Amino acid sequence: MNRPTNLAELRESGWKSKTVKREIYDNLMQALQTGDELFPGIVGYDDTVIPDIVLALLSEHDMLFLGEKGQAKSRIMRLLIRFLDPEIPYLDIPESPVHDDPYQPITSIGKKCIANTPEHEVPIAWWSREDRYAERLAPGTKFADVIGEIDPAKLAHGESMSAESALHFGLIPRMHRGIFAMNELPELDELVQVGLFNILEERDVQIRGYPIRFDLDMLILFSSNPSTFNRSGKVIPQLKDRIGSVIHTHYPRDRSLGIEIMEQEASVELEGQVPVVVPYFMREIIEQITVAARASKYVDHDSGVSARFSIANYRMMVAAARRRGAVLNEKPAVPRISDLGHLYSSSLGKLELDLMGANQMSERQVLDAIIAKAIQDVFQEYIVEHGLAEIGEIFAQGIKIEVGDMLPSSQYAERLKRVPPVWDKAFEVNASGDESIRASCIEFVLAGLYANSKISRSQDHGRIVYET
Repeated sequence: MNRPTNLAELRESGWKSKTVKREIYDNLMQALQTGDELFPGIVGYDDTVIPDIVLALLSEHDMLFLGEKGQAKSRIMRLLIRFLDPEIPYLDIPESPVHDDPYQPITSIGKKCIANTPEHEVPIAWWSREDRYAERLAPGTKFADVIGEIDPAKLAHGESMSAESALHFGLIPRMHRGIFAMNELPELDELVQVGLFNILEERDVQIRGYPIRFDLDMLILFSSNPSTFNRSGKVIPQLKDRIGSVIHTHYPRDRSLGIEIMEQEASVELEGQVPVVVPYFMREIIEQITVAARASKYVDHDSGVSARFSIANYRMMVAAARRRGAVLNEKPAVPRISDLGHLYSSSLGKLELDLMGANQMSERQVLDAIIAKAIQDVFQEYIVEHGLAEIGEIFAQGIKIEVGDMLPSSQYAERLKRVPPVWDKAFEVNASGDESIRASCIEFVLAGLYANSKISRSQDHGRIVYET
């Protein structure tokens, strides 16, 4: 396609000017009518969050995404660019601080160019949708960063303080005709919040009292954690009042959805020199660890537990299995319960403890309790109570079984020769004749028996001994 390169060609092409919100409205309506997937990669929000976003966009509202960490707030905001046109024209004037609409420029330099230059000499360039999105993290953000300031360098070069050319424009004016997002709104300096009043409502900019009015055209987005947003004094009430829609996000309401998100985001390569097979119950345990952490009385519920917690732990578990497969030449490598002993490095630091409920427990102790609870929850879903007592009686006779993250899978079969046929219940978890998968199942049942207080356990540097 030959794009217009000057204003005369642009008029001849029939291009029409639209506001950003109208542009999004039109493209969203077309996507709804054709049945397009609105937010690719976003899982678990089809019946909750996405309808709210659609209605807010059709209402041409600015939005606040309110939710705990790891609930895809930033990702959704970035995905909104797909409802912009692929490209839009702007006045190609190097001195202009913004991408002026060729038909309705807002800067004095743009207006002068249109007024004093023949249309076939007015240069036009094109702005892609990917470049029309900008975001900023609130902590440390100053007024000059996002709105603007008088530029002392320009004053030193002879510019008058009463001239628009003496101003340095911040990120928000520069995103005229685009989308701007501010993350962690309650952490934004109060002075900057005040500066956003007119931008949200009247869409104009005031810098140091300079008598200028810019009719800014943009979609403005915010994100925040509910605990800080609802805290008195963190967000100025007048600013809250000017936000059109509040979109409440949430964690997956079903564990299977959490597993789907975990696998999608982890992007673990399961093929290669050492292929990895992950039994479904191991995936369930990794996600259940996150679920148990969110429900734990030792973890700060206001902060939440991010989906990144599951993702990091899943990658660590697969890495531990792959290392074992490489060292012991086992193919495929299959994750085991003993591999969860390596989750400290991928988990510690991601949990914010409830200092009132932790009772002086360390983060490592809290994590141990959470992992044990997750194993117990998943185990009870798979194994019925019948048969567990008989296995427990065998251990009462003095039998010990040692397992470990670097123990060859072939040695697990030797350890089971002293255990009765009722043990075969273990292999109903993930039916397979493969030694590596059977070893993983064995460790799962042993860990489940321990979690249900049927046997005891001692642990030392990756090796675990189960006994009475």
